[in-house]
Amino acid sequence: MPLFTTLPPLSLYIHFPWCVEKCPYCDFNSHTIKNSTPYDEYIDCLLLDLDYELPNIWGRSIQSIFMGGGTPSIFPPEAIEKLIQALRARLNFKPDIEITLEANPGTVEQSHFTDFRQAGINRLSMGIQSFNDPMLKKLGRIHNSSQAIAAIEAAHAANFNSFNIDLMFGLPQQTTEQMLSDLQTAIDFQPPHLSHYQLTIEPNTLFAAQPPTLPDDDVLWHMTQQAHAQLAEYNYQQYEVSAFSKTGEKNQCKHNLNYWQFGDYLGIGAGAHQKITAANTQSITRTAKQKQPQHYMQQVRTKTHIIKQHRLNNQDISFEFMLNALRLSNGFDIQTFNDNTGMDISSIQAILNKAQQNNWLQQDNAQIKPTPLGQQYLNDVFTLFLPD
Repeated sequence: MPLFTTLPPLSLYIHFPWCVEKCPYCDFNSHTIKNSTPYDEYIDCLLLDLDYELPNIWGRSIQSIFMGGGTPSIFPPEAIEKLIQALRARLNFKPDIEITLEANPGTVEQSHFTDFRQAGINRLSMGIQSFNDPMLKKLGRIHNSSQAIAAIEAAHAANFNSFNIDLMFGLPQQTTEQMLSDLQTAIDFQPPHLSHYQLTIEPNTLFAAQPPTLPDDDVLWHMTQQAHAQLAEYNYQQYEVSAFSKTGEKNQCKHNLNYWQFGDYLGIGAGAHQKITAANTQSITRTAKQKQPQHYMQQVRTKTHIIKQHRLNNQDISFEFMLNALRLSNGFDIQTFNDNTGMDISSIQAILNKAQQNNWLQQDNAQIKPTPLGQQYLNDVFTLFLPD
């Protein structure tokens, strides 16, 4: 049984389940808008969902909020402002709280960037994916390269000092030169943060049913090496498998770092997940909410919107910690493991020793991190910690 002498940092995730159009690679809980979107009704349901959860986090401060989806930026700024004001009335915000909104580069959304900033959003994450129009069409994106560039310019104009550009690589029939061109275009705008993801084919997507032709493994490895070299040349520090920040730690995503360090997070909205540590029961509980938006809004009113809830055992806890923390380039310090899992590092020392013998992990005083070989074979490292 874990023993918690302190509680992990706490964040809030809010899910917005609607998109203008579903992308063929997307396996997130997103639903195409068919008629009108019930903006006000959904915000009211989010707040009711949160009200149910408040007794589980009394006295704790919120360090970050992430509004994801779907496409949160299709909601009007006045709805987002109403939500943030209501959150402030219910939660204890840390003074330096990070509040991120995922934004589509479409012309309607970017026209609202200034209003989002005034509503209390202080960080944008823009799903650009590519600046190549033929590639955007293959990805089923509804924006073009001109709109993507205009969105980044709009973020600058709205005084977003903190924003992220999402790019994908390994796109259908993409060359290394095309990938590097996308990356250079993004770098030229000097974003504080860049996410550079490899396209993967996920189950239950259109791409899974109709697979496109993707670059082979050798080309993907070459792309990865070239991309990392180009980002390093412009002083982007890789701090996680797919995340790069300009000029070090100050531009790292606080919300995602909390996930990767096995912090706690509330999750409200259709399909949201959460992980909460409780001192009174000395336990970690994971919870999932109803995914279908209309059902969620109906069920949250009767408090029947939770579809799954379970407590983690020690093996689950150590595996999930490693699944997250070893994605970080600098790994984790032993005190973070002890505090955020409620366990002592000695409980997994035998597995750590085996990983070090394989040259997958290294320990420097109280810091444990993947070696270059371990980063290359990270999935193999994770298997060592799988529950029996």
